[in-house]
Amino acid sequence: MPRQTPLSDVRNIGIVAHVDAGKTTTTERILYYTGRKHTIIDIHDTKDLKTSTTTDYLEQEQKRGITIQSAAVSAFWRGKKINVIDTPGHVDFTIEVNRSLRVLDGAVVVFDGVAGVEPQSETNWRLADNYSVPRICYVNKMDRSGANFKRCVEMIRTRLGARPLPIQLPLGSEDNFKGMIDLVEMKALVWDSDDKDAQWQTLEVTDDLADKLNITVAEDRELLANVATYRTELVDTALEQDEVAMEAFLTDGTVPSPDILRRALRKGTLNSSFTPVLCGSSYKNKGVQQVLDAVVDLLPAPTDVPAIKTVDADGEPVGERICSDEEPFSALAFKVINDVYGALTFIRVYSGVLTKGASILNSTRGKREKIGRMVEMFAKEAQPVEEARAGDIIALVSLAETETGDTLCDSANEVVLERMRFPDPVISVSVEAKTKNDLEKFTTALGKMVRADPSLRLETDRETGQTILRGMGELHLEVTLDRMRTEFGVEGNMGKPQVAYRETFTQPITHTYTHKKQTGGSGQFAEVKIVFEPLERGAGFEFVDETVGGSVPRDYVPSVEKGLRLQKEDGVLAGFPTVDFKATLVDGKFHDVDSNALTFEIAGKGCFREAIRKASPILLEPVMKVEVVTPEDYLGDVIGDINRRRGSIQGQLERGTNIAVEADVPLSEMFGYIGQLRGMTSGRASYTMEFSHYSPVPRQVADEIVAQMGKAQ
Repeated sequence: MPRQTPLSDVRNIGIVAHVDAGKTTTTERILYYTGRKHTIIDIHDTKDLKTSTTTDYLEQEQKRGITIQSAAVSAFWRGKKINVIDTPGHVDFTIEVNRSLRVLDGAVVVFDGVAGVEPQSETNWRLADNYSVPRICYVNKMDRSGANFKRCVEMIRTRLGARPLPIQLPLGSEDNFKGMIDLVEMKALVWDSDDKDAQWQTLEVTDDLADKLNITVAEDRELLANVATYRTELVDTALEQDEVAMEAFLTDGTVPSPDILRRALRKGTLNSSFTPVLCGSSYKNKGVQQVLDAVVDLLPAPTDVPAIKTVDADGEPVGERICSDEEPFSALAFKVINDVYGALTFIRVYSGVLTKGASILNSTRGKREKIGRMVEMFAKEAQPVEEARAGDIIALVSLAETETGDTLCDSANEVVLERMRFPDPVISVSVEAKTKNDLEKFTTALGKMVRADPSLRLETDRETGQTILRGMGELHLEVTLDRMRTEFGVEGNMGKPQVAYRETFTQPITHTYTHKKQTGGSGQFAEVKIVFEPLERGAGFEFVDETVGGSVPRDYVPSVEKGLRLQKEDGVLAGFPTVDFKATLVDGKFHDVDSNALTFEIAGKGCFREAIRKASPILLEPVMKVEVVTPEDYLGDVIGDINRRRGSIQGQLERGTNIAVEADVPLSEMFGYIGQLRGMTSGRASYTMEFSHYSPVPRQVADEIVAQMGKAQ
């Protein structure tokens, strides 16, 4: 089958923003104006679960009114095929933005016209920088009270370190938002109503435009009074990309045509010299068609972006794959979801053609995959396709071996494509099936959720036996369990994991223990004399035999050590393992008939139990090395909070425009920290932590822990 849409007419774009900036609302309008939908559903109409927007179709998304899982849709505009991925804005679901940007060629970054650049806008912008994704900015919600286009543009400049270039100016704001001035065409686009089918009028840009449109707010009038300045900035900046047009403009005063300007704007957008800025109100149906025009005119086709790098086993670049149907097949699996159709593996085809029934290689894992059903997804609806070509984004049904980040390729031309980078989890909880009958089903479902989401980690705590689920935030983990209920029909409980405390000796002690038992017939006898000494932190357990003259037969010495090793796992304070001590067997007695390996094992256990009680045992707690990266404005609050958590500050480092605070903090004080940190810093700080060492628990805290463990037992 020949190619239906030329590669130069394809646009793979993402809609990214901070939560509640209007991504999903904008996507709904895009689908309506491109003819893919005949109705518009608004976010606030979905809370009763009776309806949903196209891309927010999960029950969890409808109830919370936020995007949780990125959804792919496609549409046509001016003859160009636009594959759109609507991504989440909540920080807990950054993984979805991460893996979407990895496979997209361009992005529309949506900003709330009132709030401007918000914390997740910064995170998403950095991700787009990491993957060198060209983007345009769309200042949405210009109809809201407090909307300020000029302030938003300035925030893009200062907070994101970008070079914003307005190609539109708003006509009015808040309730009096009428439309925008197109600085490329130098025309005013004015809407008479908020109706979804309302057409805009095109007016000339004249000095009395503000009076004609009854724009009275001083800031809005000032913006319009400076139209000539903004137009000059647009022309000067755009023509930096076109030497011929620049020379004609400077020498002859030749004003560049809109087409020349658009070509120059496209070139500058693709090489990230600047970022075009548009404005509008998706909810009030103003400006979305113009965003679509900008996507077609300014964002790249797959042929406009650099060829994808191929890497070796260590992830080092070794070559590249050009985006072309003529090249051997290669694709990147960027997402796996569990759906009514089975496991769906989303892939971006970078080169070649994939046909139904083909046998291909998963080069990341060295496994072969047989291609069965191939579908093009329209959010949750699947349209079967027979083939996929370079530049396409499709889903493959029920692949057995492929996970997120894997490369699929032609087995005769094996390559591994540049890998995706995933964030490390920052929070962990214990999880368990609600009922014992569901245990197997729960474990299977949990495994599938972790396979689908690389920002989740699953492990078993060897000491507590708990199943520990790690993720990006409390909402992330909550939603994971809730999705297991709706997608797999199994419910689970979530709780705090127990902290793995330790116990230890604080002073040396020599103790003799005699095990003697007579029950008729042969009895039991063993006596041991052991010196217990504390060791430095992290030393573990050391056993030494210093007996002489056969006081304890050689065959029985390992049994004494075994008894000590078993008993030290069950401490006397709160049942936690005992660490960092040395046990030296110095003497003992035995009986020819009544002594054996078991009696000396029992003697070793008894000696330990009695000795540690007399050696002033203490509790040790795991201390984490924590690094908090925060804007300087919140530094005092962050340090004060760490001190309240019994933490000790180890140092501060400059990290770009932020400050990195390094501290040692007890693990028990870090539960729920991510939520409190975000609240304290308006969501702008982040943190990482790793195990550092064990340290004595303060007496008051230790007494509480011992009391709690006593109750639990």
